[in-house]
Amino acid sequence: MSRKVKSLFFVFVIASLVLTACGGGGSGGGDEPIKVGAIFDLTGATGDVGTPYSEGVKGYVDWLNSNGGVEGRPIELISADYAYKVDVAEQLYTQYVSEGVVAFMGWGTGDTEAMRTKIAEDKIPFMSASYSAALLDMSAAPYNFLIGTSYSDQAIIAVRWAIEDHAAMGGEGAPKIALIHHDSPFGTSPVEDAKAFAEANGAEFTSLAMPGGVTDYVAELAQMQTFGANYVIVHTVSSPASVLLKDAQSQGFEAQFSHHLLHRYPGTKMQMPT
Repeated sequence: MSRKVKSLFFVFVIASLVLTACGGGGSGGGDEPIKVGAIFDLTGATGDVGTPYSEGVKGYVDWLNSNGGVEGRPIELISADYAYKVDVAEQLYTQYVSEGVVAFMGWGTGDTEAMRTKIAEDKIPFMSASYSAALLDMSAAPYNFLIGTSYSDQAIIAVRWAIEDHAAMGGEGAPKIALIHHDSPFGTSPVEDAKAFAEANGAEFTSLAMPGGVTDYVAELAQMQTFGANYVIVHTVSSPASVLLKDAQSQGFEAQFSHHLLHRYPGTKMQMPT
């Protein structure tokens, strides 16, 4: 769990207490525990990153409580594995709110977007691991807090870099950019914004989903090869991304890859961005 997320979690809990106090409900005062609800994906489609994320949250709560909690009050974290299922997320959210949580740690894009109206009605501060741009609409999601740059803005940054890099390298014609993504609302979240930005700035753009439960992405690489992609943005979790890059290496696919917009891969040799 990064320092940024830890700091935001602390501020998030403080804000929850302030909002609760203003509303006259919630966990009360004194030295009573502060109830925080959470859902984690431990066994679902994003469990490879959901599991260490959950460990980070729980570890930070343990550390915080061992150091006096928040204003002398311990955090009581109530959590469960929801296996990346929207209906289970909705059920757990309702259950935990009825049990008196004053804040909620969410996870996926599909479930966070599905619950945003209910979250606003309940006035429960909600910090999700989703960075969907839809959650930035304060009129629809006033109690949703993003802890990082939205998926759409991340994708646009990567598309802009590809366009600029293509020009700097003296590339002929328009750059061809492919966005290959997780097959879920999380994966599709930035596609339309990235497409609009690419096409408005003279780039050719395509997108395709990465089906779950497969052992290789050779077919998807072939589609990108046919398109002529020289830049590929990979918007998914770590396990399928690593499979894709191994397949790209074995197939001799030479486009430049950007995974989660934090690294770039000329060919298949990972380099930090310059």
